[in-house]
Amino acid sequence: MKYALSINGGGIRGIIPCTVLASLEQQTGKLSRDIFSYVAGTSTGALLAAGVAAGIPASEMLKVYTEKSKDIFKPSGILSTAKQIAKGYKYEPVNLHRVLFEVFDKAATWSMNDSPIGICLSATAANGHNWFFVKDTRQNAKTTGNVKLIDAATASAAAPTFFDHWDIDIPRPWTPSKVSFFDGGTGGLANPAYECCVEMFEFDDFTPQDTRLICLGTGYYPNADNPPSGLIPTIEWATDTLVDSSMDWVDKAVQRQWPGVAKKYDWLLASPVSMDDLSGIPALILAGQLAAKQFNWTQALGS
Repeated sequence: MKYALSINGGGIRGIIPCTVLASLEQQTGKLSRDIFSYVAGTSTGALLAAGVAAGIPASEMLKVYTEKSKDIFKPSGILSTAKQIAKGYKYEPVNLHRVLFEVFDKAATWSMNDSPIGICLSATAANGHNWFFVKDTRQNAKTTGNVKLIDAATASAAAPTFFDHWDIDIPRPWTPSKVSFFDGGTGGLANPAYECCVEMFEFDDFTPQDTRLICLGTGYYPNADNPPSGLIPTIEWATDTLVDSSMDWVDKAVQRQWPGVAKKYDWLLASPVSMDDLSGIPALILAGQLAAKQFNWTQALGS
């Protein structure tokens, strides 16, 4: 049996699935890369998926959220709001890229093709087309295999109104040399489970009969019945909703197309936490610890 991992978007809420993966590694004494043969992710899920592929312990990735978020989400407070109004975004994606470069160490120079396991990171081009950064295989178009792993992860995490776009040079003659990307969630791919299955079963050597897909959410809180009030709350509501609204139908589509392959896990939050709300980190750490304590990996990985 082969195991695959899909991780949703959700910004700082990536703390929760990261903590659950850290628990898996502590229980088994193995890296997540040694357990999963394929990983997929969008936005914060793409950062985690790239970390898994690079062989970075989940406990180290957790420090990116708890210790380095302030280096990514800057400036903060009223300065970030002023920048959002003036430029249309709060944060520079180069700060995220710089943190990934430091954390990934030798793997910071890897291309997608260098990943020792299958991987799919989703992003949305400025022209609205969805892109899936994967390794080159004999069955696909061999378009993204030479793209740097941390470039693909940064592109997938560049949520509009939060981050500016991220440019990637695509080394193929029939595409523009430079393509501008935003968060894959803006293209309806906040939950990458369906595309993960497509890539595994249509363009790689996996079969539904011998594969189990573990889908991890980043926590959720039911939307309020009342609409937001004010420009900035409305912008943040629109972006969060755009990223989150696609998740449920993806799970249903996977179940219809490949029944029994996927198992979905997500966790109800005690209060809403925006994708860049660093004040929510302590609550998310507690939520992650509780999720990890209750998570039964033996059952999840059972056939």
